[in-house]
Amino acid sequence: MMSRQELLAKLLNLLPKPLYRELESAIRDLSDEKALQLVYRVLKSYISSLIDPGEAIGIVTAQSIGEPSTQMVLRSFHYAGLKEFSMAKGLPRMVEIVDARRAPSIPLMYVYLKPPHNKSRDAAESVAKKIQQVTVNAVAREVDVDYLAGTITITLDSEQLKYRGLSVEDVRRAVSKIRGRDLSVAVQDCSITIMLNTPDILKLRKVRDKVLNTRISGIRGVKKVVIQYDSTNNEWFIITEGTNLEAVLQLEEVDKTRTYSNNLHEVEEVLGIEAAKALIAREIKRVLDEQGLDVDIRHMYLVADAMTWSGRVRPIGRHGVVRAKESPLARAAFEVTVKTLLEAAMRGEPEHFKGVVESIIAGKYTPIGTGMVRLLMQL
Repeated sequence: MMSRQELLAKLLNLLPKPLYRELESAIRDLSDEKALQLVYRVLKSYISSLIDPGEAIGIVTAQSIGEPSTQMVLRSFHYAGLKEFSMAKGLPRMVEIVDARRAPSIPLMYVYLKPPHNKSRDAAESVAKKIQQVTVNAVAREVDVDYLAGTITITLDSEQLKYRGLSVEDVRRAVSKIRGRDLSVAVQDCSITIMLNTPDILKLRKVRDKVLNTRISGIRGVKKVVIQYDSTNNEWFIITEGTNLEAVLQLEEVDKTRTYSNNLHEVEEVLGIEAAKALIAREIKRVLDEQGLDVDIRHMYLVADAMTWSGRVRPIGRHGVVRAKESPLARAAFEVTVKTLLEAAMRGEPEHFKGVVESIIAGKYTPIGTGMVRLLMQL
């Protein structure tokens, strides 16, 4: 009978390294008989999961994701039943992902915390206060504009200031940074008065809007925060509307290994292309799972690979993945056929008929399945 060490040595050449390491740790405390049974089951499942040579995996992936996507609801829902903010779901979010939109319609961040900040709601809330952007408008109880005198008087809400850990001086300091030669700021108790030396209605309105949108504390771009509890991992985490991943990752309390944004390009710039690839697969999987659609994660990773293999996140379309194809017929089959063929003709591009689309257009055998087999000699 083969020893355990000999068995593991053979498995090393048969299984992927992550699966091998997991199996090795699983059989460590098992008897030889049970270890052999587990190895046999894992090996059988792994071999049955492999695709056959020549299988049209690209078409299978397109069908596996495309067909369920047509069943998705064309609506936006409130996130987790809360009214704090909505979240793009279903087909609109799927389109955002595969089009690699520069900015999602509702940018979100999932901020995970280090212990002990993730063990109680109060601790998570204190971190959330540091993250959420606080503007003058958020702490203003009343705003009065006197167009004749050219003054803007902002009465501050003392309870809001106390809740957010701010003072009147913090607000004054933020407002004083607004540039303007003919602007002056005066503080009296819980009110701040901004005066224009040369009263002008249009300018007064612009200054009012600028003052109310002035950031006092928090991270720029993070408009709202919601604290959620993860019962699986027994921890509290934060979801934000508005993203600034680079700034959030610099906070001591934040777990940098798990925190991420739903903005593909932001993740690519901050964390790199591999992180963006993992995010594409995760976001597609999340969208389908929310609609109760079960699709194998490997199909998502194939789409993610196609969108990121060049080192940049590119959309699936004529400006991205399709444009990178060598075959002029394959590019022409997607969109703007005449223009694509004319450009290919002017450049004198050859057509080698190596792909599925161009082979079908020309009526040739497709290089998949039995079409991959070539007869070299007939006896």
